[in-house]
Amino acid sequence: MKPILIRALKKPITAVLLAIAVGFIIGAITLALGGFNPGRGFSLLFTGVFSSSRRMMQVLVNAVPIVMTGLAVSFASRTGLFNIGADGQFIMGQVTGAILGYYVPMPAIIHPLFILVSAFAIGGIYGSFAAWLKNRFGIHEVISTIMLNWIAYYFMNFVVNMKSVKVPGSQHSPEILDTAKITFFSREFRTTAEGEAFLAKYPWLESVVRTDAGYAIIIMLLMTLALWVILKYTRIGFELRAVGYNFYAAEFSAMPVRRNALLSMFIAGGTAALGGAMLVMSTSHFISMLGATEGYGWDGISVALIAGNHPIGCLFAGLLYSGLKLGGTEIQSRLGAPTEIINIMIGVLVLCIAFAPALPRLAERLERKVEA
Repeated sequence: MKPILIRALKKPITAVLLAIAVGFIIGAITLALGGFNPGRGFSLLFTGVFSSSRRMMQVLVNAVPIVMTGLAVSFASRTGLFNIGADGQFIMGQVTGAILGYYVPMPAIIHPLFILVSAFAIGGIYGSFAAWLKNRFGIHEVISTIMLNWIAYYFMNFVVNMKSVKVPGSQHSPEILDTAKITFFSREFRTTAEGEAFLAKYPWLESVVRTDAGYAIIIMLLMTLALWVILKYTRIGFELRAVGYNFYAAEFSAMPVRRNALLSMFIAGGTAALGGAMLVMSTSHFISMLGATEGYGWDGISVALIAGNHPIGCLFAGLLYSGLKLGGTEIQSRLGAPTEIINIMIGVLVLCIAFAPALPRLAERLERKVEA
C-alpha cells in the first residue's frame, strides 16, 4: 500500500486532485456555515453545468478568454517571467477588436484574420515592452506589467469616451460589423423563422446555435497545441525553458537570454490579446466604459497556477474554472447562496496547488522509512 501511495505523491496530477478535493470540502463547510445544504448546493453546481448540451457548450464558450490569458501567464512562467500583465494585454486585444471590427470594413473572411493578426501584434508589442524595461533598466516585470494593466484599462475607457467612438446616449463603442464576427451562427439567425426551421431539422445543433460558439474555440485549441509544441519540441522552446530553469546557466551557455525574454513576452502578450479580440468578435461585439477591469487576466493567473504552467493543463483548468463559475450562478439563483462561495473554492484550489512541491518531498520521506 505504501509504495502505491509514494508513487502517487510523486505524480503532479496528485496535487491537482487533492487541491480539487480540498476545494470542495472547504466549499461544503462554507455552505453549511451559511445555513445552506452542501449536498443540494453541489447538486445544483453539477446540474448547472451538465444538465444540457447547451450549458456544456456555454462552459466551453466562457472558457475561451480565461484559457487564453492562462496560456499567456503559463508561457511566460515557463521561461522565467511572471506575466501579471495578461489583463492589460487582454484589454489591448479588446480595443483592437472593437476599433478594427467597426472602422476598418473588409471582406468576411479577411476581416477576422486581419483583426486577429493585428491583436496578436499589438498585444505582443505591449507585453514585450515589460521585457525591454527589464533588459534595459532592470525593472522587474511584476512591477511594470501591473502598471501596464492600469494604462491599458484607462486607455480603453479613454477610447470609448471619444466622441468619434462612443455611441450617443450609451457607455460603449459601436457594435462591430458582421464581417468581423466569428460565431458559427449569428444572434439574429436564432430568432428568425429560418433559424427555427434549421433547428427543427437539426435539433442536435441547438447547443451551438443557441450559444456564441464559434471559431474562437478552434483558435483556442490551436493556440494551446502550438504553445505546447513550441516549448517541448523546438530549439527556441528549449532555449526559453532553459532561461526559465536557470537564467545564469543559460547566459553562461551563450544563449540570447535578453532576446528570449522579449520573444517570450511577445508571444505571451499576443496570446492574451487574441483572447480579448475573440471576446469582442464572438460574445460582446463592443467595448464599454468600465468602473473596474473585468478580471480575465487575473483569472488567467489562477488557471495557470492550477495547471502547473503547462499549456495543455491550462485548457482543462480553464474548463474547470468556467464550469465552477457557471454552476455557481445556479447555486445563487436557486439556492440563494452567494457566488462568493465559488470564489472561495477557487482560492483554496490555488492555495493548495502552491503546496504541490511539498508532496514529492513527503514521498521521499515515506520512501526512506519504508526502506529502513
